[in-house]
Amino acid sequence: MKNNRNRLFSNGLFYIVVFLLLLWGINWAIGGSSSTGATENISYSQFVKKLRQGKIKDFNVQPSNGVYSVTGTYKSSTTSSSSNSDIFGTGSSSKVTGFSTTMLENDSSVKTVQDLAQSNGVKMSSQGESQSSNWISTIIMLVPTVLFIVMMVMMMNQGGRGNGNGIMNFGRSNVKPQDPKKNKVRFDDVAGEEEEKQELVEVVEFLKNPAKYTKLGARIPSGVLLEGPPGTGKTLLAKAVAGEAGVPFFSISGSDFVEMFVGVGASRVRDLFNNAKKNAPSIIFIDEIDAIGRQRGNGQGGGNDEREQTLNQLLVEMDGFEGDEGVIVMAATNRSDVLDPALTRPGRFDRKVLVGRPDVKGREAILRVHAKNKPLASDVDLKEVARQTPGFVGADLENVLNEAALVAARRNGNEITAADIDEAEDRVIAGPAKKDRMISQKVRERVAFHEAGHSICGLVLSDSRTVRKVTIVPRGRAGGYNIMLPKDDQFILTKKQLFEQIVGLMGGRAGEEVVVGDQSTGASNDFEQATAIAHSMVVNYGMTDELGMVELEKEGEGIPYGMKPYSETTAAKIDEAVKKILDDAHAKAVEIVENNREKHRIIAEALLKYETLDEKQIYSLYKTGKMPEKSQEEFPSEAKALSYEEAKEAAQKKAEEKAEEGRREEAEKAEALKTPSESDSQVKETPVVVEKKVIPKEDLDKLTESALKTPSEDDLANKEKAKKPSEDQEADQNKDQDDSSQDE
Repeated sequence: MKNNRNRLFSNGLFYIVVFLLLLWGINWAIGGSSSTGATENISYSQFVKKLRQGKIKDFNVQPSNGVYSVTGTYKSSTTSSSSNSDIFGTGSSSKVTGFSTTMLENDSSVKTVQDLAQSNGVKMSSQGESQSSNWISTIIMLVPTVLFIVMMVMMMNQGGRGNGNGIMNFGRSNVKPQDPKKNKVRFDDVAGEEEEKQELVEVVEFLKNPAKYTKLGARIPSGVLLEGPPGTGKTLLAKAVAGEAGVPFFSISGSDFVEMFVGVGASRVRDLFNNAKKNAPSIIFIDEIDAIGRQRGNGQGGGNDEREQTLNQLLVEMDGFEGDEGVIVMAATNRSDVLDPALTRPGRFDRKVLVGRPDVKGREAILRVHAKNKPLASDVDLKEVARQTPGFVGADLENVLNEAALVAARRNGNEITAADIDEAEDRVIAGPAKKDRMISQKVRERVAFHEAGHSICGLVLSDSRTVRKVTIVPRGRAGGYNIMLPKDDQFILTKKQLFEQIVGLMGGRAGEEVVVGDQSTGASNDFEQATAIAHSMVVNYGMTDELGMVELEKEGEGIPYGMKPYSETTAAKIDEAVKKILDDAHAKAVEIVENNREKHRIIAEALLKYETLDEKQIYSLYKTGKMPEKSQEEFPSEAKALSYEEAKEAAQKKAEEKAEEGRREEAEKAEALKTPSESDSQVKETPVVVEKKVIPKEDLDKLTESALKTPSEDDLANKEKAKKPSEDQEADQNKDQDDSSQDE
């Protein structure tokens, strides 16, 4: 009850309602109520008219503020139909017995009223001016102003207290620290980022045991910048660090700092850092920091002044950190290239951790984390699912399993099967299937030839990519689609691999041209992707002879929006180079389809019959021309997310290996720097004689046979004698060896 009462008085709407009610009460007290009052306000002309008609019984005249105030009574009650003058009047009719009006202080008006009153026998009386009426009118005029001032003072006082949600608290940060006891996220929950977790073990250790580092004179990084594509788990990783360290966690988005009021962003930055210092040790996490951390001085004005002011305050706060404050700033962005250099310099964000897309092992570990609360059927192989989803990040994989659960629930299943996961992958990649869409047989055949063309090109150029699935079932805007996956996780791509990707994209148009002899709009998306790859080959990767090894396009660097860092002549050369790559790829695709017409026809007919073909079926049709027999393979896998202790152990092991490698290098350097005298003495103590000789095959067989025999006592005695040659024999032997070496 007490909390509800405090919440009521902290609400600004409450004071507004009270203010309006007071105004209504004052107005009612001044003007009266039309429904219950016995008087009405009339004009001077109406007063004179009713006085002539003899309807007035008596009236009183009293001076008031430069005019005469006239009040009186009627001989009989009358009906008033005029609207009340107050702001809440309804204008309804009522019975009145009196009236009130005002009259100017001039002789003609007073004489007219006196004459009419005498001629009609109306009693007229007059009073002196009341001094209290002036005070009353003054007070009444001041009451609304006083009430407004009181209301504003109360609202400001109320806004200065509490949790920052008051009406006057727009300059304060409304971020509350997350209770360490409620933060259940640990390193076990973050999969696919094992190396990133090893980088952050030191941050956790510093927050737990800062004396371990301070006694050695070490300074923990004051800022950690997590950069990577969206959905890779940057926010989750920051929460895991706070959860493992058991410290308060302040989380805010970069866009929350900037508002319409000037100076709000800087004020909120100061308030946030002050709260973090009060709760130290703590972690401040700023998501999408590029919203306020973009490079300054890019030629844009207007609202950027407020953003730059916020950035300046953030720079000041991070630069003012002391080593023992125990506050670590973590930030996440997928546009680190646009951040201001002053923000990313050492001393602010000392450590930069790249949170990239997971590899196949990381994807499997992520799938296992998200599959903990989902019943999977025996035919589900998460390792195979991880292999089928290259380029997927943690958010995508979570979405796949969630879609699979929805598909299983839609068919009233008790478990998630491999077919459910396969359908979920297709829904995530291309959208839901449109099996009920009416498509003519001619269009289905064209789509089949189109997708078979993609498959044939992918099968022929299968050095780096494999054809995993092809279908002619419409999904989303596509009439069909073909999934080609890399055989391994690729971190770099060669010119040949990029060109083969373009050839595979051109295979659909080539399949239509070779078989149907006509072109369609079905290849529009293929051309879009192919053009993007070819354009990157020209302007980013320097893979053309016409323009050379240059990078022609790069975002940021102070280039105004919409402008290109090259001339019109260079732009024309870029267009020509891109067109040449696309033309060569199209010619190669047509050549492949022409040389494999029969296999192309077999795959197209299978698509028309089965609509969807998987990897095994496609390869069987390509090799044998027949569909394969059903088989099931199980792939054991042990990929999992590392816990904090495991990540710490892995980081220590990596550090020990690096230290051991350093010791080996130091030993090798010391060996190389030894003096000649030491080397000579070692050679004399352990003489090594190297003799190169070509042994015939017959002698080699004899030597091998003799080596395999068990030595007798005579042989051992002969060996002992051979160990003590005379000095003359030894000199002759060395001389013969020198001569033989010169001959060779």
